[in-house]
Amino acid sequence: MTTPPAAKTATRSSSWRFSRWVHLVYLLIPLFQPVFDPSAGAADWVIAGIIMAGGGALTVIGGLRPEIARWGSWVPLAVFMVCTVWLNSGASVLIVYAAVIAARTESRRVAFRLFVAFTLLLFVTIPVMPVEWPWRLWSVLPSLLFTWVIGLAAVEEAERERTATELRLRNARIEHLATVTERERIARDLHDLLGHSLTAVVMRAQLIAADPARAVEEAGEIEKTARDALAEVRTALTGWRQASLDRELESAKAALDSLGVELVVRRDPGLVLVGSTEHELALALREAVTNVVRHAKARTCHIGIHREHGEVRLVIADDGVGGKFREGTGLTGMRERVTALGGRIERMTAAGTTVTIAVPLEVAM
Repeated sequence: MTTPPAAKTATRSSSWRFSRWVHLVYLLIPLFQPVFDPSAGAADWVIAGIIMAGGGALTVIGGLRPEIARWGSWVPLAVFMVCTVWLNSGASVLIVYAAVIAARTESRRVAFRLFVAFTLLLFVTIPVMPVEWPWRLWSVLPSLLFTWVIGLAAVEEAERERTATELRLRNARIEHLATVTERERIARDLHDLLGHSLTAVVMRAQLIAADPARAVEEAGEIEKTARDALAEVRTALTGWRQASLDRELESAKAALDSLGVELVVRRDPGLVLVGSTEHELALALREAVTNVVRHAKARTCHIGIHREHGEVRLVIADDGVGGKFREGTGLTGMRERVTALGGRIERMTAAGTTVTIAVPLEVAM
């Protein structure tokens, strides 16, 4: 589906944040050799460009596709470094990127073993580097140092991310079990409640049949019993009924149509969410649409529900007045519910208002 223009910045994946990719600047190191070598020719510049482009492409692939990072990134990076370091000593920097990708995709023990292998690999390449002593030592020492320093930092970061993911999954399972338990309890309560009330109604109806003179009195009691049972059933169902995205989209269309606001909905086909996640997203959608109805003065509202970069995203964008407003109880409650799922909410008010609710895919489906 197509994301509304106002939502593109808000829905950008954290995979493309500047702070995560700024380290690619170190791929400029292969340029040092042709820059500082007076005898460098056009071939040296071409080789430096190939090393930068190839190393950058493999590193980006490893960052965006961790499931293929081993054979798609760090192994080719290591091989690429071995094949090019004899042409340009700056290629040794590629082994640092290989170490980082390996740290993010392998277990701690395997990552440590790979760091040792990378260290030995760097030492093996020293004799074939195209610079004189002692400069070739300075070509390999920074890579040797940062393979361990940055590699170990990446190992710790990967461990924290894995722990956080496991915690979110565990919380989702606990929430699901709690929901199932609560539904079973309510089902038992409804059975007991309706069994008692309907039994009372049947008995009073039998009394009327046996003694017609008591019809008026018993009819009043039957009505009272039925009203009480209905009130109790409604109270029980208030905490039991599951909110649905389909129902909320229908309600949103009805509410916006009454104000003359055009609603455009785009939803990934075949996107099926677990009940607890759909419930929270449906409540968030209800609150966001209510804010559009109350405050936006919009002509068009776009609602998108789709998968993107490992997340399920619900985007509500209007072309109304925008502006900065203090978060009310509704938006605060929405943020708390979504955060409990391990998700996040982003709100932009530059051109109209765009609210993006993102939930990790492993929790949502």
